[in-house]
Amino acid sequence: MAHIRPFHAIRYARRPDLDLSKLIAPPYDVLDEKSKAAYVARHPNNIVSVDLPWLPPKSVGPDSAYQNANITLQSWLKTGILTQDKRPATYPYMQTFEHSGRTYHRRGFISLVRLSPFGQGQVVPHEKTYEAPIEDRLKLMRATKAQLSPIFGLYSDPRHEVNNALYANVGKPEHAGDLDGVKHQLWSVTDAEVENRVSDLMGNKPIYIADGHHRYTTALAYQKEVAAQYQAEHGSPLPPSHPANWCLFVLVGMQDDGMLILPTHRILGNVPKFDIATFTRVVSPNFEVTETPLPPDQVDEFVRNILPMQPAHTFGLYDGRAKKLYQLACKNPDVLKNLEPGQSEPWRRLDVAILQRYFLDEVVTPLFGEPTKSYTAYADQVVPMTDGAKNQVAILLKSTPLAALEQLGRHGEVMPQKSTFFYPKLATGMAINPL
Repeated sequence: MAHIRPFHAIRYARRPDLDLSKLIAPPYDVLDEKSKAAYVARHPNNIVSVDLPWLPPKSVGPDSAYQNANITLQSWLKTGILTQDKRPATYPYMQTFEHSGRTYHRRGFISLVRLSPFGQGQVVPHEKTYEAPIEDRLKLMRATKAQLSPIFGLYSDPRHEVNNALYANVGKPEHAGDLDGVKHQLWSVTDAEVENRVSDLMGNKPIYIADGHHRYTTALAYQKEVAAQYQAEHGSPLPPSHPANWCLFVLVGMQDDGMLILPTHRILGNVPKFDIATFTRVVSPNFEVTETPLPPDQVDEFVRNILPMQPAHTFGLYDGRAKKLYQLACKNPDVLKNLEPGQSEPWRRLDVAILQRYFLDEVVTPLFGEPTKSYTAYADQVVPMTDGAKNQVAILLKSTPLAALEQLGRHGEVMPQKSTFFYPKLATGMAINPL
């Protein structure tokens, strides 16, 4: 049985005056009260009115907040603001964006994926995630009986066969809108031959969750509740085709030309006694520390264009108090061999693993105290965030290669937390999955 399937999506009704740019939004967990208000100000029917009924994100609101979200959703359906497709479809979804002077077209598709607990099916996490309460998302799912925000999944397709099948005959996009400089376009494919071809190509390919681990966990919790209720009422297990057994995904091939992974730099605070001379002395058996001549206003340039061209396991370090930038060149790529003997060599060669287990756990914390950590994937934020007062040091790294993700996934290993940032984020509001 295939582990993906088409579905009857709920979408904003197609009208001549439809401006999807005013109606879609980023994932709920990157928003706050101010940004939510800005999206609602664009249009009262913006999807955040349903997807983020309580603030701050991930906090649990009263039942009435989620009931009101459902009232809004049902009102939009009754008045024709939203409509449900009459035929099940698979939805090609393309994001067009620019980064560092280059234009990218990331091609994927929206589909349902069969739910399975981690380790028991095709869906696997790609990195460790922070434990976070799911009650907020679960209450919203119970109230609306819908999956509003898709999970971002990756699969391997070196020959681009899935996209070639899906995009072969698409014409003008059915939905299109701009969001924060990214163009989002959506089509629907209802041709059974194409859908069967895609299903066969996907087969039992592993699907790696790039973003949305907690949304997936929420779907599993909802499935468990519905299955228990169904068993009590019918005396039999939940049928495989039941909507609660499936989850809303955007699926993108790892080898797609539009795939862009940004590194997640670590900004360290609570280390006012940080001293580069002491740091250099301690890491010298494994890394050579060299001061660069670049001023603070060129740290962005270093991260974008210089660091990626350096040998493997080269890092950057920015001292926010001294306003100096250093390059850390690796002398011992096996620095984690004795620290993490239980992990595979590919895992121990990950820059994010070296950063966390060596630089932070074995050097910074013992020497200068346990730091607070902030994160940014944006090179131009490094210097402003590392102001020398609240945050004293930034450790800069290269992007994690996709090949490492697939290699570790095949062996059942997950990357350290904050290993990857897949740019850009998906839009919420392109397609909703009714449960």
